Amino acid sequence: MPLLAIGWIALSPAGDVWHHLLTTVLPRSMATTLILMAGVGVLTTVLGVGTAWLTTMCRFPGRGWFDWILLIPLAIPTYIVAFAYVEALDYTGPLQSALRSVFGFKTSRDYWFPEVRSLGGAIFVMSLVLYPYVYLTSRASFLIQIASVFDVSRTLGASPWRVFFTVALPMTRPAAVVGVSLALMECLNDIGAVTFFGVRTLTFSVYETWLNRSSLEGAAQLAVAMLLMVFALLWVERQGRRHQKFHNHSTKHLQPSRFKLQGWRATVAFTACALPVLLGFGIPAYILVKMASRRLEQLMDGAFLAAISNSLFLACIASVLTVSLSVALAYGMRLQKNVILSLAVRFSAIGYAIPGTILAVGILVPLANLDGVLNSFSKSTFGYATGPLLLGSGVGLIYAYTVRFLAISFGQIDSGFAKISPHLDMASRTLGRTASQTLWQVHLPILKPVLLSALLLTFVDCMKELPATILLRPFNFETLATTVFEAASREAFEDAALPALAIVLVGLLPVILLARTSAQSFRSKSSTRPPLEAAVPLASPDLSAAE
Repeated sequence: MPLLAIGWIALSPAGDVWHHLLTTVLPRSMATTLILMAGVGVLTTVLGVGTAWLTTMCRFPGRGWFDWILLIPLAIPTYIVAFAYVEALDYTGPLQSALRSVFGFKTSRDYWFPEVRSLGGAIFVMSLVLYPYVYLTSRASFLIQIASVFDVSRTLGASPWRVFFTVALPMTRPAAVVGVSLALMECLNDIGAVTFFGVRTLTFSVYETWLNRSSLEGAAQLAVAMLLMVFALLWVERQGRRHQKFHNHSTKHLQPSRFKLQGWRATVAFTACALPVLLGFGIPAYILVKMASRRLEQLMDGAFLAAISNSLFLACIASVLTVSLSVALAYGMRLQKNVILSLAVRFSAIGYAIPGTILAVGILVPLANLDGVLNSFSKSTFGYATGPLLLGSGVGLIYAYTVRFLAISFGQIDSGFAKISPHLDMASRTLGRTASQTLWQVHLPILKPVLLSALLLTFVDCMKELPATILLRPFNFETLATTVFEAASREAFEDAALPALAIVLVGLLPVILLARTSAQSFRSKSSTRPPLEAAVPLASPDLSAAE
């Protein structure tokens, strides 16, 4: 319905606004968005694939810790990292203030300092937060690739660099493309970071056209342009791995032999893994804690407590509803295997690829019209006007959260159902249980860990969601995300620190769960083998002789 609504609204005449958007706003926003996505794509690929290779195929001090610490930046939303860096690197921030104090500079013209409120600043910050998507997929690809392929390459005399570029990198390209696509979708969805950096992307233009220019039709037409970019991105992702087919005939994934790094090489590897974590999480978290310590009185402030209550209320309802729908869809596909149902279910789970701003545009008009119908019916039947019942009660937000994050919970639950043997269904039906009884008494108890994981991930994503929340929230209704955005927009960074820190602490939960699940999954599939890496130093020019 949101997609149909966007198309319908976009076909409505926008008057003189569309001419202005077409000649000035759209070309500039499109170019800025493409440059931003290109920069983020390149930087996340370098960081994600590089750190995945180091932690998977090399041995150096701290490697075991970096295996999961590199995921931590996922816990902090891009808009929170953005406002932390704006506060730290701006002209009035502590770093430039210290430079002026130490060297006696009077104005900004006396020295050069990179401008953080720029397209380059946005690329830098977003890449630091989004590279874990590429790291996760690349690391998984390196782990499941046939260890003997690497060993044969090394036995034939290939150097570590040659193994990486000619063997490992081509084999992991499909996984890396998937990770980059996820990162770019998040980049396209972002509205908070680009606002703080003053970068006018398509998402920002939709927001500005809707609220500042009061043109819903123009916003819908820009949203259609964004949708075309999303579908193009999905097509590129499919094309990137269409001809990539790898077969592993081994029943176990052998742990690959790692290159042993010593001396300066170990230092370089340690630094390369530590910098993304330090810049993407450590420094922003330190800034948040420092600023929040100055506003501890906010803990008892009514507005802050109301924001927490609103966030928890919306996230709880939306996550429970989303997981329940996912169970129904996945179980329906298990009971009825036909193409039409499968396509319908898959189509219902594409909401994650649609930016929250577009969803908000597509949800507002249908719900507003439905509100009008309900109001007229109530007034004519009961003599009581309900007003904006759906949009005013937060139903629109719950709807948007459910549409957007259904793919996250559905993917996990569908995967969980796939691991349950069909023989259990047959045995249950033979014992007289109906399909619904089989679901409640057999499947759900088995799926309990998966359901909890899906519920947690969906809950945290709902807590962090910003674009749809800004545009669909009821009047005088604040969540933690909107509180951070509003305070940072008016340069009141210390007022935004405590709610931002609360979001980060909640976001750490799924990251820890993801790290533990990933490690346990690989340990269960790996078999032990002699530590060959002890005999293969990186500096050796002849690996076969060293072995």
